[in-house]
Amino acid sequence: MASHRKPRPRILASTAPRAAVGVTAAAIASVTLLSESANAAPAKPSIAQVKAQIDTLNQQAEVATQNYDQAKEQADTQRAKTDQLLAQVAQKTQQMNESRRVLGQFASEQYRDGGIDQTVQLLLAPDPEQFLNQSHMVNQLSATQTDALKTYQVQQEQASIQRAQATASLTKLTTAQQSLATQKKTVQTKLATAQKLLNSLTAEQRAKIASMDKPKSSSSSSTKTSYTYNGPATGRAAAAINFALAQRGKPYVYGATGPGSYDCSGLTQAAYRAAGVTLGRTTYDQAKDGVTVSKADLRPGDLVFFYSGLSHVGIYLGNGEIVHAPHTGAVVEVAPLSWMPFATARRVA
Repeated sequence: MASHRKPRPRILASTAPRAAVGVTAAAIASVTLLSESANAAPAKPSIAQVKAQIDTLNQQAEVATQNYDQAKEQADTQRAKTDQLLAQVAQKTQQMNESRRVLGQFASEQYRDGGIDQTVQLLLAPDPEQFLNQSHMVNQLSATQTDALKTYQVQQEQASIQRAQATASLTKLTTAQQSLATQKKTVQTKLATAQKLLNSLTAEQRAKIASMDKPKSSSSSSTKTSYTYNGPATGRAAAAINFALAQRGKPYVYGATGPGSYDCSGLTQAAYRAAGVTLGRTTYDQAKDGVTVSKADLRPGDLVFFYSGLSHVGIYLGNGEIVHAPHTGAVVEVAPLSWMPFATARRVA
């Protein structure tokens, strides 16, 4: 009798092993690619990219420098004000001590002359006004004694006001000093980061970056350490230019105003001070001095500000060039105006 069971499907002997081998190979390939991708070292930045990073850090440090200059100016102003108030308090205290001495003499004389003890006590009371308001006691005092008491009362009131002002000024000074410390730390952090990046380069790479930083000026002034400006500027503008150019080769130091080193606004301030013009300390202040000038109308001697935050300033020389103090690690130099993003300009002479 024939069987009615369906025959089992035949499996080719070579199929299963080949399929298994295919899957295994694909898995191994995937793992290998992932492993290679995970272990692959990140691509090193090019010299141009490193320079761009350093330039950004230097520009951020310049912003922090201007904030530092501003905080330092505020701290110095507040310190001077506080010192003046403390001197006034000391002077007023000395005057009060003298008034107390005079009142003490009056009290001693009354006591020796048989004056009543109550009078002596009121003469030395902490509230002379209360004493003066008692008319029956005022009648017992001479005009000189009354004037002495009134003087002492006024001195007490003035001393109280001055002490309160001095205390408030000391509080403001502490705040200003804290702000100064914060801004100083910010500058130092940015500069340290830029230096660390430079230190990671080889000597050859550092030399290449340094060569990229050299201004490609069309004027021979870019290679001289000093020279006399003979351009179209006259008067105070020419005097400021000549002063700034005479500082070429001196190092940039944040917060410095000369004579051995400068930051950008320190240089422009010193240059115009030498020309008889008073400028603010920071780029933010100097951007308010004088009158606004468009880029198309620039004249030698104009202050030129760069970056949207007005964090950098130089003096325009003409022919598309400026003289400025660039950043830490650099020196006062002549450079192309086009090297930095123009923000605004001011004519101060």
